[in-house]
Amino acid sequence: MKADAVFEGGGVRGIAFIGAVQAMEEEKVEWQRLAGTSAGAVIAALLASGYKSHEIRDRMSDINFSKLRGRTILNRIPIFGILLELMIHLGIYKNDYLETWMDSLLSEKGIKTFADLPDGKLKIIASDVSNGQMLIFPDDLERYGMTPADLKVSTAVMMSASLPFFFRPVIWKSKDHNKSYILDGGLLSNFPIWIFDTDNPRFPTFGFHFVKEEVNIGAVIPTPIHLFKNIFKTMLQAHDLRYMNEETIERTIQIPTGTINATDFVLYGDETDFLYKSGYTSAKEFLSSWDFGQYKEKRMQRVKNKRYKNETR
Repeated sequence: MKADAVFEGGGVRGIAFIGAVQAMEEEKVEWQRLAGTSAGAVIAALLASGYKSHEIRDRMSDINFSKLRGRTILNRIPIFGILLELMIHLGIYKNDYLETWMDSLLSEKGIKTFADLPDGKLKIIASDVSNGQMLIFPDDLERYGMTPADLKVSTAVMMSASLPFFFRPVIWKSKDHNKSYILDGGLLSNFPIWIFDTDNPRFPTFGFHFVKEEVNIGAVIPTPIHLFKNIFKTMLQAHDLRYMNEETIERTIQIPTGTINATDFVLYGDETDFLYKSGYTSAKEFLSSWDFGQYKEKRMQRVKNKRYKNETR
C-alpha cells in the first residue's frame, strides 16, 4: 500500500515513531511523501533518504541523548548562567549536535541538501519568528532567494527542532543577507496533517500523533523558566486539539507516551523500550481496522457537504 506520512513534533518521544514505522513496513506500506515537525522531522528526513526502521533504531541506540542538550560553560552556573544564556543567545542550550548527527546519517545515503531528494519527497516545518511566518522547507526557500540546493536537510531539521527558550534560535542568513531567527516548527504547526491533502487523494496520508497528558492548570510554577515551559506546552496541546477533528482521528495513529516529556534527554532502557513498543502496538491496532475505501467515501461526502453549505450561504 502506498501512503504519505506526517509525524508530529515531540522531542525524545520520537523513538516511538520507529516502532510505528516498523509495524507499517511489516504491512508493506510504501512511503511516497513524508513531512514532520521537530522530532517528526528527524524521522521523516531519515525515511525520505532511504532508511528503514531497523536501521534508524540501530542508529538511535548509538546517539548520546545527553549531548542533544548542548551545554556551554554558562550552563554550569545555576540560575544566573541560564538567565545569561537567555539574554545573550535567546536560548539555554545549543542544538548543533543534532545537525552534526543528522549530517552523518544522511551522508551515508548520499543526501546533503534538499536537491538530493526527489521533488516533493520531504517537507519540514519550522517557524520564522522574525517575519511571523510558518516555513515549509523546501517549498518556501524561494521567498529567501534560495533553492533546494542551498539548504542542508540536517540544518532544516535542526531549525524545526529548536524549542523556544530551551534551544538557541537558528540565525539564518539568506542570499539577500537578511537575518531571520528560526525556531521550532511546533510554534505554528506541530502536527501538519493537512500538508498533503487534496479533495480526491490517490492514497492515504497517515498521521503519527502522541497522546499527551492534559496540562495541570493547578500546577505550581516557581520560576520564569517553568512558566515558559508551561506556556509552550499549553500552546502545543491547544494547537493539537484544534486539528484533531473526526477526519484527522480516522487517519491518525495515536501513540501513548506515558509521563515521558519531550526534553527528557536521559532515558532509561525500559523507557526507550516502552516508547518503541507503544508505537509498534498502536500502529498494528490502527492498521487492523483501516479501510482506505471507506475513509475516502467519508472524505468525499464531507467535501460535498462543505461545498453545499458554502453555496447556500
